[in-house]
Amino acid sequence: MPFGRSHHRAAPLLAALLALGASVAAQAPEGFDSSRAYAHVRDQVALGPRPAGSPANQKLREYIVRTLARSGYKVVEQPFAASTPVGQVKMANLIATLPGERPERIAIASHFDTKPIDEFRFVGANDGGSSTGVLLELARVLKDRPKPRLTIEFLFFDGEEAWGEWRAPNHTYGSRHYVTAARTAGTLASLEALLLLDMIGDRSLNLRRDTNSTPWLTDLVWATARRLGHGAHFLDEPFPVEDDHIPFLRAGVPAVDLIDLDYADWHQAGDTLDKVSARSLQVVGDVVLAALPEIEARLLKAK
Repeated sequence: MPFGRSHHRAAPLLAALLALGASVAAQAPEGFDSSRAYAHVRDQVALGPRPAGSPANQKLREYIVRTLARSGYKVVEQPFAASTPVGQVKMANLIATLPGERPERIAIASHFDTKPIDEFRFVGANDGGSSTGVLLELARVLKDRPKPRLTIEFLFFDGEEAWGEWRAPNHTYGSRHYVTAARTAGTLASLEALLLLDMIGDRSLNLRRDTNSTPWLTDLVWATARRLGHGAHFLDEPFPVEDDHIPFLRAGVPAVDLIDLDYADWHQAGDTLDKVSARSLQVVGDVVLAALPEIEARLLKAK
């Protein structure tokens, strides 16, 4: 057969295959984009130190609300006044909800405040910035996917950090307020699980198994990480952590804390943007997205 005629007959087939490929690509769910998450970290750092009650903290709350609005969310602000070692401090949690097929909720959370430090300028690129950037990107990605089976709540906590020494009740102001308010409103019972993100941007990402977290939920997330080829970052080493998940655990809500405390610049002036790795943000984002359907299935099976 002459080459010209063969080429002519193959052209429609090639066009059909290209169209099919484009259709499949259009139907595939959009993945987590670490460049977007990193840009959110950069924008937070540009505001400087952001301790609870500060003007920069207020600007960051406005940034979070604008970013979520662009993704199609209506944000609920949860203001409160916290009694701290420096007196009453006005704080506010932010809550965005992605309705699911059922009203029961899975929450994904981060704190957005930075530790109040007078001795040096602390911008918290990793501690506060990294997890908040990932949470904003997770909210964007999940908004464009098919409706989840369970409702997903994105929680941005204010006031996680302590003024000076970490000693109860001088920490986790926002998460404790959320739990108290949810219990009062009668909505805590429909919260089925919490995934807490904190300090997840370290270039040498080492997430150890928090012994305070719920075992089955930790097992599921760690198994998902291994399945995706990220087992080297999710270490099978026990390590107790006090963080924003503790008020939920005490209230009977299963919770897991993804946190890398093996970070040389924790609460140091060196916690700057150059210490944050987009690759680490990608790893955590991919694992959370892949774990969510399995968490849903586990929770629904138990009903």
